[in-house]
Amino acid sequence: MHLTHKIALRPTPEQADYFARACGTARKVWNWALDEWSKQYAGGGKPNAMALKKQFNAIKYELYPWLKDIHRDAHAQPFTHLGKAWTTFFSDLKAGKQAHEPRFKKKGRCLDSFYVANDKFSLDGKSIRLPKIGTVAMTETLRFEGKILGATVSRTADRWFVAVQVDVPEHQALRRRSGHGTVGVDLGLKAAATLSNGESIQAPKPLKAALRRLKIRSRRLSRQLEAAKLAVGLAPGARPPKGTRLPVSNNRRKSAAKLARLHARIANLRADFTHKLTTRLCRENQAVVIEDLNVRGMLANDRLARAISDVGFGMFRQQMNYKAQRYGTRLVVADRWYPSSRLCSVCGWKYKALTLSERTWACADCGTHHDRDHNAARNLERLATATALPVASPAGNGGAAAGMVPAIVGKVTPVSHECGQQGASGQEERCEHLCSPF
Repeated sequence: MHLTHKIALRPTPEQADYFARACGTARKVWNWALDEWSKQYAGGGKPNAMALKKQFNAIKYELYPWLKDIHRDAHAQPFTHLGKAWTTFFSDLKAGKQAHEPRFKKKGRCLDSFYVANDKFSLDGKSIRLPKIGTVAMTETLRFEGKILGATVSRTADRWFVAVQVDVPEHQALRRRSGHGTVGVDLGLKAAATLSNGESIQAPKPLKAALRRLKIRSRRLSRQLEAAKLAVGLAPGARPPKGTRLPVSNNRRKSAAKLARLHARIANLRADFTHKLTTRLCRENQAVVIEDLNVRGMLANDRLARAISDVGFGMFRQQMNYKAQRYGTRLVVADRWYPSSRLCSVCGWKYKALTLSERTWACADCGTHHDRDHNAARNLERLATATALPVASPAGNGGAAAGMVPAIVGKVTPVSHECGQQGASGQEERCEHLCSPF
């Protein structure tokens, strides 16, 4: 099983300067390769990553002599990444999915990172030895044991991290569960997660808490950017012509760093909450049922987009996918059209007129008073005990007769089938998953 440990670094100013130049090198090579790929493709050719790499190697030191100061991995790996990006694009296009062509990377608008091969660095406790710059201090030791596959050095705000990818043996990667329950999880905005046992878990909503300070720091940086435009003779609000370099003052650098740190703090708080919640659900249950939410479509609602983003629905699904495999938990994903909120969890009657503003409703058939979220979680829990994979039912009252609890309404995908069968111990016999791909 491939696992990745992301560790914060404590570089010296000279080492941090090298990191920034290596990230700029990787960005420059990516843009050169993408431009050359597009030109060859437009001319009727069939470009590939390895051919572009050989072409670049023949001219790189002549055109860009400063590349000699940067280790070769930083300007070799972007070709592999570009090849994978184009492969993904054409695969999505062929499958009818929404596809985006690889785009050029702009300084300050993309993730700063560069790759280091596994034979070019070594770890020794809380330090890592990297080519060109020597030993760099880390905040903690590598927590996984196994074959090291590679590392990526990246920057978040003004902090540097190294993500070490390790091929961990299964007996070390798999975790033991502390419970063997079954739970349905309904994600929402009023409560981040409502469990079928009646528990409601509130999200910290870090963006909402820091929104005022975020606006203040954004306005401050915007004013300094407008001042830089006036300094070069541009009209207020005008867009600088392509290639124009605006003067950067020290105060503008400080404001940009403060804004970046605030964004990083918001993201860290959200990720911490999601990690703790998903770990708890997988550790305490042998089966977890969630909905296949259309997060992209939900974010199209201007009134709810900020609140949905603040909870992090997409991050929740991503973490559940790989943690379920580590804990041997059966993850069941209900079809996105499954009417979990509209079905009565007692008798199965369907309330077709339920609106988003109705948080509680009473069943017209049995008279049971339901909390919207708790009722949905209980309906989801029932899907985990289905003896066969349900199929989509026709429109109407869920395809169920009055007084009957519908056991099959909507489609169900048991994600655990994707990584192997469960043994008698409840752990996966075969399980391969890349937790954090490079």
